[in-house]
Amino acid sequence: MTLARMWEARAADGRADQLHAWVREEALPALRGAPGLCRAEVFTAPGDRVLLITWWEGRPAPVADPPEGLLARPVHRWEFTSTHVE
Repeated sequence: MTLARMWEARAADGRADQLHAWVREEALPALRGAPGLCRAEVFTAPGDRVLLITWWEGRPAPVADPPEGLLARPVHRWEFTSTHVE
């Protein structure tokens, strides 16, 4: 069974580039080598949001929260189970 975990954070005003860098330089390296990690992608979205989507075989590893000063609100997290791929 493949699980996808979506991690989404909204940057504090003027901190979007710093939040994006934190995900690339801290969150992703912390996940590398985690058991079951199949794939990871980082996205940006309107509203100074940064998304990290990871795909797992088995239980996903947690993603830490960034430093509080980078955030406009708490991080949102969702998990999805893959049911169909073409």
